[in-house]
Amino acid sequence: MANITRFDPFKELARFEPLTSAWPLLRRWTEAAEPTIKLDVSEDEKAYFVKAEMPGVKKEDIDVQIEGDLVSLSAEVKREKEEKKGETVVHSERYYGRQYRRFTLGQNIDRAKAEAKFENGVLNLTLPKAGAGSGEKIAVQ
Repeated sequence: MANITRFDPFKELARFEPLTSAWPLLRRWTEAAEPTIKLDVSEDEKAYFVKAEMPGVKKEDIDVQIEGDLVSLSAEVKREKEEKKGETVVHSERYYGRQYRRFTLGQNIDRAKAEAKFENGVLNLTLPKAGAGSGEKIAVQ
């Protein structure tokens, strides 16, 4: 299965700290970029295994939906950053938004046997292969 990613030139430049520290505007773009869900998908003859990195997300804010071979992941994200010098606030930023990923697999999923576990910012899905059916939401444990 091909791995498709969106290219973000400013995020790529974030790896070069001397460059971004020399250009404050570029540093602000790389720090304030919205978070993305990074995925690893593998399979065996019985199931698909999805590992989704969702740092800074609470388990209660994750939504997993399965419809046939279509899997949708979404999460509410709230981040706040505040820099102080003594009692004076020098810099404050907030990000409130929603992360969202949707992908299709090679076969339909048996939703009744699907499992979702969230630990240390990583969502692990076990999605057994099955026949056709309608969409259903599964609980994250």
